[in-house]
Amino acid sequence: MKKHKVFLLSLGCSKNTVDSERLMAQAEASGIIFTEQADDAEIILINTCGFIADAKEESITETLAAIDKKAEGIIKRVYVMGCLTELHREELKEEMPEVDGFFGTRELPEVLAAIGAEFREELYDRRSLLTPPHYSYLKIAEGCNRACSFCSIPIIRGRYKSQPIEQLLREATLLKASGVKELNVIAQDISLYGYDLAGKTLLNDLVLRLSDIGFDWIRMLYAYPVNFPLEVIDTMRERENICNYLDIPLQHCNSRILKSMNRGVDKNETIRLIESIRERNPDIRLRTTLIAGYPGETQEEFEELLKFVETSRFDRLGCFPYFHEEHAPAFALKDTLSTEEKQERVAEIMELQEEVSEEKSRVFEGTVVKVLIDQIEGESAFGRTEYDAPEVDNDCILTVGDTSVNVGSFYMAKITDTNAFELHGSVVV
Repeated sequence: MKKHKVFLLSLGCSKNTVDSERLMAQAEASGIIFTEQADDAEIILINTCGFIADAKEESITETLAAIDKKAEGIIKRVYVMGCLTELHREELKEEMPEVDGFFGTRELPEVLAAIGAEFREELYDRRSLLTPPHYSYLKIAEGCNRACSFCSIPIIRGRYKSQPIEQLLREATLLKASGVKELNVIAQDISLYGYDLAGKTLLNDLVLRLSDIGFDWIRMLYAYPVNFPLEVIDTMRERENICNYLDIPLQHCNSRILKSMNRGVDKNETIRLIESIRERNPDIRLRTTLIAGYPGETQEEFEELLKFVETSRFDRLGCFPYFHEEHAPAFALKDTLSTEEKQERVAEIMELQEEVSEEKSRVFEGTVVKVLIDQIEGESAFGRTEYDAPEVDNDCILTVGDTSVNVGSFYMAKITDTNAFELHGSVVV
């Protein structure tokens, strides 16, 4: 059988990235060649995102561009997979008949068959990395059991399903052997890991065993505030290779809005959780995300959210305007604010957070920190501390000079200047 050349465009979040990497490893085992340029391929395969409006638009734009290449005879086939297909398969089929096949989030064998490859269960642990070789993601669970009113992920990804610990350890061991130094533990909700396997949390057990493999850094992303096992914070404090960092999306602080969001937590419980985490590990840095302009959010409730940002002093924070998602429960609510009003509220929160971040960064001036280098441009090296996740958090920009510095290596750096989003310094020789 002829082995096809495929251009894979992986859009969306890190969880999608892992899906694409798994697909590539399986396909390559069947002799498929992946090209770096779309024009060099026979097939374009797009792994779409369907989570927010901008991401959906990007997925559609890229699909239309691929269809144009097919019409021009540059490529022969176009396949579309992933989250957008899971939500809108029938509409997409109708609107884009030129696409040769649409596949959802749970159809890996079918995608492989379409591009001329076969799925092999024994290769499930293997991935061809799309990230730089020194860091990677480990997806510990699929799907979500939460029913947050603003979110369609449970429809897209299905019920929560933890990956068995032994399988994750095999996968992590392969990543370590390939040169990965920073392992980012991800799921839609890491807090719930293990409940479906053992009727109790297994997150701490997993983290301890991952730590024993010997990664330089292990980072935890996307903890849900309900059922988060606080013993993980103790382990984080005790184990040197587990980053003092937790991404815990809270979305809001007002109890009425949290109830409408179906978050399962109120304001007082949220504050107590933050306090407990910081008491157990004073060196921890917390990242969160918030939604401004949720249906019915009053000016007073927004000001309460502002005050929460001011007093909670998160180390990293992202804020997004609410948008209606037709497959989410909140779609039934009246969208009470204009897009402009929502964006103004987001801007106000981010302006306040910038002041907090500036103060938080200033603490590093005059200190020496461990930095992992991601990129080198001229005489500047761009890296991150343990308090910064790839792609979303702050940069540590180091003047290299005559010092030999390599991407993917760790260096000690003296910090001389800071701002809200950057640390500046030089490598300590």
